Amino acid sequence: MKARLTLVLGGARSGKSRHAEALARQTGLSRLYLATAQPFDEEMRERIRQHRVDREGDGWQTIEEPLDLAGAITRASAADAVLLVDCLTLWLSNLMLADRPVAPETAALLGALATASGPVILVSNEVGLGIVPETPLGRAFRDAQGRLNQHVAALADHVVFMAAGLPLTLKEPPR
Repeated sequence: MKARLTLVLGGARSGKSRHAEALARQTGLSRLYLATAQPFDEEMRERIRQHRVDREGDGWQTIEEPLDLAGAITRASAADAVLLVDCLTLWLSNLMLADRPVAPETAALLGALATASGPVILVSNEVGLGIVPETPLGRAFRDAQGRLNQHVAALADHVVFMAAGLPLTLKEPPR
């Protein structure tokens, strides 16, 4: 089975990134890691540092792009490489914190994914399974993340939900 576009969803520490990285390795293609995190505090700086160390010497080329995800995908996608985007949740958060309009950015992302030259694997958090956020910004983020995940899942030919490190296939890739 070969997927052109894969979405890996799950909660925090569900094994999303590890599973997505394993899927990328299985392709046998060159691996590009498109990271969206921004180091806003010391704890996040340490997380980013640890992710870099984890990929070091493992054949990954890393591209860091917190905002222009559509442009980065368009520039980086290639028929002989798999592109792993980790993650849509941080990208959406970055957009909202920068007061960038979510709808046109999402449309641009979907366009870039639809025309990508090679396989793309995206990681995203499923944030709608918990309690209703207390603040208007939290509720707006939860709603925007849910819509983004739905749009990407509709476009994807392979969707996996991770729980406790176990993959549950929601949508099968073509045979």
